[in-house]
Amino acid sequence: MPTILSHPAVPLGLAIALGPANVSGRLLAAGVFASVIPDLDVLGFRLGIAYSHELGHRGFTHSLAFAIALAVLAATFANRLKSLPLPAFIFVFVACASHGLLDMLTTGGHGIALLWPFSEERYFWPVQVIEVSTLNLRRFFGEAGLTVLGSEFRWVWLPAATFGAIGYAVRRRNAA
Repeated sequence: MPTILSHPAVPLGLAIALGPANVSGRLLAAGVFASVIPDLDVLGFRLGIAYSHELGHRGFTHSLAFAIALAVLAATFANRLKSLPLPAFIFVFVACASHGLLDMLTTGGHGIALLWPFSEERYFWPVQVIEVSTLNLRRFFGEAGLTVLGSEFRWVWLPAATFGAIGYAVRRRNAA
């Protein structure tokens, strides 16, 4: 999986591209939360839930159905997020769905239960370029972690920053 440090790159890039008139600070915070919340499923390891179980790591919390549920919640509370319901739904859906889609690009694990509850099959993209992060903190704060962060910089942060910069430039040009 990309680390909890890199999943927020997607909502941050989107917010830069769309601008504060379209993505309030509260909506951005909801998007960042939505981008990392799927990994709460790692608590299942402590509870004895098997990795391959639908409640296990990369199970239902990484599905499009979970992203839709969070997006509906965001749309319901759109006023509190200082947004309209449809933009809140779309922004939070993209932020949450991006988590599983990025995890599908990693070089390890058991894949993502993207289509849960319709299928418990786990999926990867045909190309897997992001180094999978270790769940072991000692290894993460060593050479393995540096390798993972370098991979995430290349495959997550640079594309998100590029998207944000292009969107920002287009907004500025259209405003002039």
